[in-house]
Amino acid sequence: MSYINLSENLVPLTISKLMQMKLEGQKITSLTAYDASFAALFDRVGIEIILVGDSLGNVIQGHTSTIPVTIRDMAYHTECVARSVRRAFIIGDLPFASYTSVAQAVQSSTALMQAGAQMVKMEGGSHLQEMIKVLTDHGIPVCGHLGLTPQSVNTLGGFKVQGKTADAAKKILEDALALEAAGAQLLVLEAIPSSLGAQITEALTIPTIGIGAGPDCSGQVLVMHDALGAFPGRKPKFVKDFLATTGTIEKAIALYIEEVKKGAFPAPEHCFISN
Repeated sequence: MSYINLSENLVPLTISKLMQMKLEGQKITSLTAYDASFAALFDRVGIEIILVGDSLGNVIQGHTSTIPVTIRDMAYHTECVARSVRRAFIIGDLPFASYTSVAQAVQSSTALMQAGAQMVKMEGGSHLQEMIKVLTDHGIPVCGHLGLTPQSVNTLGGFKVQGKTADAAKKILEDALALEAAGAQLLVLEAIPSSLGAQITEALTIPTIGIGAGPDCSGQVLVMHDALGAFPGRKPKFVKDFLATTGTIEKAIALYIEEVKKGAFPAPEHCFISN
């Protein structure tokens, strides 16, 4: 295992560099972080993307979903992360009901960008096209999120794998193409069959970041607590505890990076299949 020494590599990552990594077949590594200490450690070890996720509602605030998280919460945690990051690319989650209109989306995204995010992430499909176009016109880069979208857990009927049928898979692919056409520059794919993750990644120019979406995505992301074996409740299928065999957090993150780069994670036991 090895990690990046920031004294030797202080060039901040950009969306252009992430695009180049996809073109060159280099896997992109990402983890969530919510505070300065963990963000600094992940940055030092060599994580390329730090996602300040609304998953903080579950792992920090103790809620059963992400729905109670506010834009004020997200801005606060984004500020904490941004103060300690020197190289990694920072994405801030737009929380539930913070982008119900174009005007609100601009206002909420501005708050996260001013807090230190370099891109905002929003959940949803083709209905977000106009919103994404306006945000990018205002200089706000956008990351989409398809598949299992936690903010829609009540309409989805729970935390369930998405895109398992042919019709459902077709809809997610169509949404992915629509988001890219609207100007999204990155796409998170969550809890979908590996074959669909591969199909979408092949169809898009922009990088895809998988979480339970198979090994063929452009990169992988995990909630930091899941990667360190600190998940509350039942362990999700797509999670691996990297701390269990390494002994220290720094070595665990280095192993996560190594396995993603080599294509060893996610392994078949972490993946979903179609019906």
